[in-house]
Amino acid sequence: MGESNAYLRPEVLGRIANLGLRARRVVEGVISGQHRSPMHGLDVEFASYREYAPGDDLKRLDWRVYGRSNRYYIKQYEEESNLRATILMDASASMAYPRHFPRHFPRFGSRARSEADLSMTKYDYAATVAASLAALLVRQRDAVGLAMFDDERREVIAPAATAAQLAKIVHVLEQANPQRSTRLGDVMLETAERLRRRGMVIIISDLLTDLDRFHEGLGRFQHQGHDILVVQVLHADELDLPFDGSVQFNDLESDADVFAEPRFFRRDYQQAMQSFCEDIARRCRGAGIDTIQLRTDMDLGLALSHFLFVRSRITRRT
Repeated sequence: MGESNAYLRPEVLGRIANLGLRARRVVEGVISGQHRSPMHGLDVEFASYREYAPGDDLKRLDWRVYGRSNRYYIKQYEEESNLRATILMDASASMAYPRHFPRHFPRFGSRARSEADLSMTKYDYAATVAASLAALLVRQRDAVGLAMFDDERREVIAPAATAAQLAKIVHVLEQANPQRSTRLGDVMLETAERLRRRGMVIIISDLLTDLDRFHEGLGRFQHQGHDILVVQVLHADELDLPFDGSVQFNDLESDADVFAEPRFFRRDYQQAMQSFCEDIARRCRGAGIDTIQLRTDMDLGLALSHFLFVRSRITRRT
């Protein structure tokens, strides 16, 4: 997929370094490794009690409090802790759009041609976002890991905060070849079982998947105390359906073909896609989970600035 730094564009990272005051505060304060997190140990300061929740360390139960209240409480401590982030990166076949764009048949009509043939694929755009976020995190000495997935977890890199870690992440992103179906929800549930420490989970996907299972996965992450950010990446064609004439649409994940003339159903399609995206955002918002929808024609610097803004809201809530 090109040179080894194909997803670390200097102009994008340069924009991050020159963000406005608010975003700089986020970079220096939120992603600077100064996160407060509940820990246990001998050298840290006792903070408070909170009611026991499944998954908490039983060693932190205060039995004296239980004897007085007949309820289970654990001790909370505070120490400075670096952020520990895991990026779940969708490498399923649908992310290859528009590399395999619909076929058009001019003899049946004309086409208002989009720039599909020339633009980045969803995967290329999403991988650029993932690599840039990883670079930001590593630069701030935060640990970041990566899990590639399609219909199952593929390449997995455990979180670390080194320059070598960034090189590993970029290498894996470059080597991916999106070509299989997706089972995002199942991957999320499996990942939740493997994450032993609380942290941040960043999901980057087009979310063209079983949404009930997806939300079940989100619920599992929340139950474990993770901060979650959902980044939905779509191509403008998927939202606008700009094609004219007769078109052969190919499902990139099932290889099924459909011939259609979009002019007859474009408006209904646009409304359905809008409802689909709004439903995702609404359900996530109702659960206290932040989402960002990115189009591949969006400026990447703006997209990453949006990430930092959303992350600052997450931190203010915690």
